[in-house]
Amino acid sequence: MFEVADKMSAIVLMIVALWCLGSWPAFFNVLERRGRLPQHTYLDYAISSYLVACLVALTLGEAGPSSASHPNFLEQLRQENFPSVVFAVLGGLALCLGNISMQYSLALVGISLTEVVSASIAVVGGTTVNYFLDKGLNKASILFPGVACFLFAVIIGSFCHASNEADKEAKFAHTTETTSVYNLLDEASPESSRTDYSQENGRSIRRGKSLLEQWSLSKADVEGGITGKYEYLSDKAQDFVKYEYVSGKVPELTYSDESSSTAGSAAYLEHLEEVRAIKVRGHSVMFGLSVAFLAGACYALFSPLFNLATNDQFHLLKKGVPHLSVYTTFFYFSTAFLLLAIGINVYFLYNPMMGLPKSSLTAYFKDWKGRHLAVLAGIVCGVGNACQFMGGQAAGYAAADAVQALPLVGALWGVLLFGEYHRSSRKTYALLGAMLLMFMVAVVALMASSTERS
Repeated sequence: MFEVADKMSAIVLMIVALWCLGSWPAFFNVLERRGRLPQHTYLDYAISSYLVACLVALTLGEAGPSSASHPNFLEQLRQENFPSVVFAVLGGLALCLGNISMQYSLALVGISLTEVVSASIAVVGGTTVNYFLDKGLNKASILFPGVACFLFAVIIGSFCHASNEADKEAKFAHTTETTSVYNLLDEASPESSRTDYSQENGRSIRRGKSLLEQWSLSKADVEGGITGKYEYLSDKAQDFVKYEYVSGKVPELTYSDESSSTAGSAAYLEHLEEVRAIKVRGHSVMFGLSVAFLAGACYALFSPLFNLATNDQFHLLKKGVPHLSVYTTFFYFSTAFLLLAIGINVYFLYNPMMGLPKSSLTAYFKDWKGRHLAVLAGIVCGVGNACQFMGGQAAGYAAADAVQALPLVGALWGVLLFGEYHRSSRKTYALLGAMLLMFMVAVVALMASSTERS
């Protein structure tokens, strides 16, 4: 089987894992904000992630010669290694629960704060446990100052979120129109009856799409001619823009008042609440934070459990039975992840929470809208997990927990894709910059603490 043995290769794998594991939540956030049920998204994600684990095990896990001390993947499946398998399964269950918690927390408090809270708990807890499990493999003088930076980052992140929430309240407070944008559209063109198109003197009005919907148009949209620029309609009825309706094709749209369509504006936030799957207004921020804390606690457990599965620190395996390889552990880990994901999300299809509508397996199989993004999220996450575990086995799992610095990547997606900090105050921007700086220092410190495993 293929093995990573040197420190530099391990660090490269950690960097790849950091990018992948910080990116997949962005796909979840896109789909939830576009109205796709989170249960449908998670099932697609779990299946594709599992297929990545199987592919890694059957390729890298079978590469090269097999020996008694280092058996290949398929040979190891027949060995008596049940105690290690149990740890791998528990790790997969912990990660699955963590990801489900993160999925709902993303909607409640946003991608930036969710990743700050969950990642910080995961790094502080997971790194500390892994350091002692690996018997001080990583350099404590560098490792724990890096952990301290994570603690500072989460404190700054909480102030940043509070400041951003205050900015949002100020935006709504300054909104002069209290009527729903859709009601305004009905007033401008009563016959529209809240449909996408309305006719008025041979011309058409189309309800605008949000910036999120621009990011991932479906093939059907393109074939239907909907290829123009979509922005959220102004919050004033007189600013609705009319355009010619020519042969059923939609030309490029322009707006006389594009400021109201900017991400972060009150109109944008109102539209987001209308179309998203999980309605966040009315939910306590503390409830969202508690879900994020649950995600962090689960993330703090899965890496040490994976460590125990591959290195048998408690000496539970029979004499002469080799330790599980990273690839075999990853397979058992991912199998448990998939089974729990299917069980929980099928239950949630018929017994939804947080005001979501009921669904069914039939509806899930028919729901192709956004499926490509959910599958892509699973592939990205699967690759990230594989890189994290391979790097951790080579240079210490405590150092590999640096990949839990998801906010470095998550905040980037939050700003570029979701407008989470658009039109915020200078105070919020200063806190955001300070938070990201602390995370950068922490990542560098944790990776610098790496030491090659003997």
